Amino acid sequence: MSKLAVLDWDHSGEQPVLQVSGHWTLEQRKPELVDVWRRGGRLPEQVGVQIAVEAWDSSLLALLRRLQRLAGEHKVTLDMQGLPDGVERLLEMAATPSTQAQAADNPEYGWVSRIRLHTISVGRAVARACTFVGEVVQALGRLMVGKARMRMIDFWMALQQCGPGALPIVALIAILIGLILAFVGAVQLEAFGAQLYIANMVSIGMTREMGALMTAVIMAGRTGAAYAAEIGSMQANEEIDALKTFGFPPLEFLILPRLLALLVSMPILTVFADFLGIFGGFVIGSGLFDISAAQYINQSLEMLTLTDFLIGLFKSLVFAVLIGLIGCYYGLSCGRNAQAVGQATTNAVVSIIVALVVSDALITLICTQLGI
Repeated sequence: MSKLAVLDWDHSGEQPVLQVSGHWTLEQRKPELVDVWRRGGRLPEQVGVQIAVEAWDSSLLALLRRLQRLAGEHKVTLDMQGLPDGVERLLEMAATPSTQAQAADNPEYGWVSRIRLHTISVGRAVARACTFVGEVVQALGRLMVGKARMRMIDFWMALQQCGPGALPIVALIAILIGLILAFVGAVQLEAFGAQLYIANMVSIGMTREMGALMTAVIMAGRTGAAYAAEIGSMQANEEIDALKTFGFPPLEFLILPRLLALLVSMPILTVFADFLGIFGGFVIGSGLFDISAAQYINQSLEMLTLTDFLIGLFKSLVFAVLIGLIGCYYGLSCGRNAQAVGQATTNAVVSIIVALVVSDALITLICTQLGI
């Protein structure tokens, strides 16, 4: 009894027949299908395939699938005979998904159905987001009473990443924003001989608005995207499922350290950006418009109030919560492949920036209406 994998042509009958016999298993050396097919010469529209194998496994299925594709390329119909039990069904299952996918590519819905499906999708997304926020609040409550399973080393690592690690880029952007505010304002104020009020505009603009907002935008692209990518990669690699299996709550183990690190670092970075932005305005005011250092500093201190400073800090805390929650939410909602990780990161950054601008506008509007 031969233990070789045999694949050869039989031209003795009216129709050429491809003989498949022997042992078609993984450990056997097999003939090359393309070479055997070429030896068949010019083939008619229908070719027989006689299968008489003594032992088989997935190697036989792979051969038959390759044979079907090769016959399709040459417009040849295969007449398979002697298929082992179950092989015909497996071949049908292998060919079915592509057919179903092509049939379901473009389902046709009316406009009413599309609106309904879109509404259901939005409702489910809102429900998932609310559930996530509620679970985070519960985790924070457990942290307050000392029952959360959060490692302090994770908190310090996250703080290092979004705190000192962000100082150079925040410093650069803050100085440039201060320079831009001072120069644009000075062009208009110079017409009225009021260059001294450059200090007023830069000080108030940086402490109330630009310091917190620009720091948050930088952290959205730097830290929010990193959170979405890190947690999304863990989701794709089933590491989060492993944490759940071992009894570690992902929200307490992964989300809380990152959120708390942002809450600590964002106000500090905002104060840092405020002072550097004011310094950038000082460079323009004293360097280009002959404002003495003493005049600029005194004017800035006269205009700055504790209220302006606290409003900027409050915004930084709100922005920190938005960056942490949205970045982590998209990471946990990520799919199971590399493309899904990239999509989750993109969605996180876009959503964070939109949320930052909207929340900043709302806070500014409320402060304006309250007269603060």
